[in-house]
Amino acid sequence: MKTISMPAGGVDGERIWLSSYAESVPAELPPFEFESLGELFDHSCKLYAQRDAFSSMGRNMSFEALGREATKIAAWLQKAGFAKGDRIAVMMPNLLQSPVVVYGILKAGMVVVNVNPLYTPRELRHQLKDSGAVAIFVLENFAHTVQAVAGDTDLRRIVVSSMGDMLGLKGHLVNFVVRKIKKMVPAWSLPQAHGFRSVLAEGGRASFKPARVERGDIAFLQYTGGTTGVSKGAVLTHANLIANTMQMNFWLGSTLETGINSKPVTFVCALPLYHIFALTVNSLMGISCGAKNLLIVNPRDIPAFVKELGQQPFHVIIGLNTLFTALMNNENFRKLDFSSLKLTFAGGMSVQRPVADRWRDITGCKITEGYGLSETSPVATANRCSEADFTGMIGMPISSTDVSIRNEEGVTLPLGEVGEICIRGPQVMLGYWQRPEETAKVMTPDGYFRTGDMGVMNERGYIKIVDRKKDMILVSGFNVYPNEIEEVAVMHPGVLEAAAIGVADPHSGEAVKLFVVRKDPSLTEQQVKDHCAQNLTNYKRPRHVEFRTELPKSNVGKILRKDLRG
Repeated sequence: MKTISMPAGGVDGERIWLSSYAESVPAELPPFEFESLGELFDHSCKLYAQRDAFSSMGRNMSFEALGREATKIAAWLQKAGFAKGDRIAVMMPNLLQSPVVVYGILKAGMVVVNVNPLYTPRELRHQLKDSGAVAIFVLENFAHTVQAVAGDTDLRRIVVSSMGDMLGLKGHLVNFVVRKIKKMVPAWSLPQAHGFRSVLAEGGRASFKPARVERGDIAFLQYTGGTTGVSKGAVLTHANLIANTMQMNFWLGSTLETGINSKPVTFVCALPLYHIFALTVNSLMGISCGAKNLLIVNPRDIPAFVKELGQQPFHVIIGLNTLFTALMNNENFRKLDFSSLKLTFAGGMSVQRPVADRWRDITGCKITEGYGLSETSPVATANRCSEADFTGMIGMPISSTDVSIRNEEGVTLPLGEVGEICIRGPQVMLGYWQRPEETAKVMTPDGYFRTGDMGVMNERGYIKIVDRKKDMILVSGFNVYPNEIEEVAVMHPGVLEAAAIGVADPHSGEAVKLFVVRKDPSLTEQQVKDHCAQNLTNYKRPRHVEFRTELPKSNVGKILRKDLRG
């Protein structure tokens, strides 16, 4: 996509945030060392050959083994007749198979289409048809969903994997338990499907021909709802993701000592690898700096998750507000040894200050919050890792990135005024896959991506999100932002989680309705309202309070206000 050369972001083209950078962070990224993600991957697999790259269910995979197995996948894809640019879907949770398949696809010069394994047939059909995926790698637990839609798609090859396929001898026991004891594999029938292990064997016998991949080639179609409407594929190039990996390495490098001359670092990967946050900040960054990613297959099983954390030192946790809350409410988590924990990096949704304060009290490690979207690969802004405490902001633009706070007409606003956060940088997508009209709606003439999020920038270049435009509540002409209401609500010791929406009101146009999950079973509506009255001006106070046993969340734990609005 052609962009117009214009002054940098901020106010009057000045990058005011640069004065807040750590000394080790450059204003601009240096020239890329690698032409493609496959090249980056091969380099790390040789440089860190004997280190562990990924760990899952007690099984470690070295960089050398990862490179070898991914090359088998790449060779099989070529032998099966697929060509550079073909879209290959991956429908797997956090198992060793996932990075093996993803990097195999990238090595072959093909395009990864990440798929949420929990999709319904309707959702899967849309994504496969929209992307034009010609093959899919799927865990057998979800093969029945593929069976339901395969005939309506362009799929020419289906590869089905079992949970224990890369766990050695232990894998046979795992598969037996998953299939026969826990009955986690619904019946499916795909007569033409290939078994994952047979694909590896066949790929090992085939010769791999290195693909000529350039930085501008597409690496991922990362599906997102965007600000509104049907799920769209954000077109992310090799350059987009290499840039964001470099940006993160510079940004976090002041806290983490990584590289060949440093001791190995362990990242906790609880967010799914098919999600852009974990894909870049866990997988790509981990591979680029020789770190190990501890893959958590089911982060909703908090007791099992905590048990895994207790079995080895860990240095980095990547997560969301809801994940941190769930962990801290587990007694055994609070007893863990956190002496190795150097960095807690958060994104995906606003981190609430009471959650951040409690996390620091328990772990001794503050939460460093960043911000981004699928369309920005994803990280666009972040707080300094050296901040003395949690800031409650999303930080400042990272290297080579401009942020402009603009009004509805696209005019940059003065500091301190609320407007739409607009982003320009090397990590911003090319556009939405085969949707030029949708792309035009979110890209400005001077090359900024319009996020749909409302924010304000201060004199240091730090940005605070006040909310998404579509989530804003209008009460008697006053703007009310749900994040503020929710942050106040969870300050009450009896509140576990909260979500605010606007509902129709005959007097004020809209009124605030608050959904609450109790921590204290005796908590009453009046107590919640009294607490809010002490902390919020009148028009911001919830007029309605509804108690729920749980709040609707996305696959990565983000609270879905749209589902509460019905």
